[in-house]
Amino acid sequence: MSESATPSTPVTFPPAFLWGSATSAYQIEGAVREGGRTPSIWDTFSHTPGKTQGGEHGDIAVDHYHRYRDDVALMAELGLGAYRFSISWPRVQPTGRGPAVQVGLDFYRRLVDELLAHGIKPAVTLYHWDLPQELEDAGGWPERDTAYRFAEYAQIVGEALGDRVEQWITLNEPWCSAFLGYGSGVHAPGRTDPEATLRAAHHLNLAHGLGTTALRSVMPARNSVAISLNSSVVRPVSQDPADLAAARRIDDLANGVFHGPILHGAYPQSLLDATAPITDWAYVQDGDLALIQQPLDALGLNYYTPALVSGAKEARSGARADGHGASEHSPWPGADDVDFHQTPGERTEMGWTIDPTGLHELIMRYTREAPGLPLYITENGAAYDDKPDAEGRVHDPERIAYLHGHLSAVRRAVADGADVRGYYLWSLMDNFEWAYGYGKRFGAVYVDYGSLVRTPKSSAYWYGEAARTGVLPGVPGR
Repeated sequence: MSESATPSTPVTFPPAFLWGSATSAYQIEGAVREGGRTPSIWDTFSHTPGKTQGGEHGDIAVDHYHRYRDDVALMAELGLGAYRFSISWPRVQPTGRGPAVQVGLDFYRRLVDELLAHGIKPAVTLYHWDLPQELEDAGGWPERDTAYRFAEYAQIVGEALGDRVEQWITLNEPWCSAFLGYGSGVHAPGRTDPEATLRAAHHLNLAHGLGTTALRSVMPARNSVAISLNSSVVRPVSQDPADLAAARRIDDLANGVFHGPILHGAYPQSLLDATAPITDWAYVQDGDLALIQQPLDALGLNYYTPALVSGAKEARSGARADGHGASEHSPWPGADDVDFHQTPGERTEMGWTIDPTGLHELIMRYTREAPGLPLYITENGAAYDDKPDAEGRVHDPERIAYLHGHLSAVRRAVADGADVRGYYLWSLMDNFEWAYGYGKRFGAVYVDYGSLVRTPKSSAYWYGEAARTGVLPGVPGR
């Protein structure tokens, strides 16, 4: 029986398991010119012709900046226990330097107070890809100074919210920031430089370490500091040595480049060897690895689909079937001799194969990789072509089946000894899906982009019941 099938016995979670949803600032807030906010790299990128679907951007997004009270009330109505949101860096520190703008911080103070008043635990992500444009103009993440600017920003936000927010995440998916932002160019800032990609990865790691230290210097000791990694489950097509070597190469670039220094204080030697033709890694200065390897209180894992790779018969260029958008430039420095393959099975609207076994595999890997470190699933979800019916209701049984399968995989990992403390559904509501514009709907709540009216989908009620009871409801039609 597959993990997405309805089991004969109820799937029950521990009483303390945290049930949440997640969003990010640029995808939902809007109000990009209010309260002193200045452009981020995503404002610039999305307003550059040809970079996003239909030229769409986040100027209004779903107007959460003005509608946050209604959105929090909706979370409470659904029974959610936690909400993971990100801070817009240019909203609180407009140029990425200098003092905070209190109007910007006040928005997040009000949001946190509203969540707490409704009994919802806030979880803050400091960086979800919206680097202030002025810092990008100064070189962006490939420049070392950006990591120090991030630490200053982290301290500002920690001082403002650390008395009321206990869960903190420094960076969300630094792989996307570095490899899609500076490698393939399908994300902001849209640069395509393999060496800059690896420099950015290191300085994001450094920012995490410096930011962790900065947070702990101003917050109560009870607070938890983590990072959210979109670690890939990389599988070889076969056990042929060339395919195994290809999987190792991609695993180093997707995973080892971050968890190596963050968890173990070193970059994998195989990564350094494979990328030697691109960079000598001289920007890794003495003491950096100690700065990066700060003790974590938890680790966030984001999972959507596994990767399937093989060794290529010859070096190749052009677009890849890696699920990360179409570009003639590779997000995989030094891995042009690796082919990506579409994994078999049902797919979401993103073209990503639905495979809950990958989530179980990922959890168990980090249970071994970092024994004793609590884990949270900080993103997991699916995009479908959701539409209201004649009565205005939005039924999404495919998403319910997806959630049942993946939450069952989480529960199985807990039974296998993993310390998974919570799950954050991506996403609370439909929103601006980066380069895909508004064409991909990940939300449990449907948003009419014309009126901005929110309508909970069937999956929202299903997930809310799971959150209230700790037991997965059945899957409709199964």
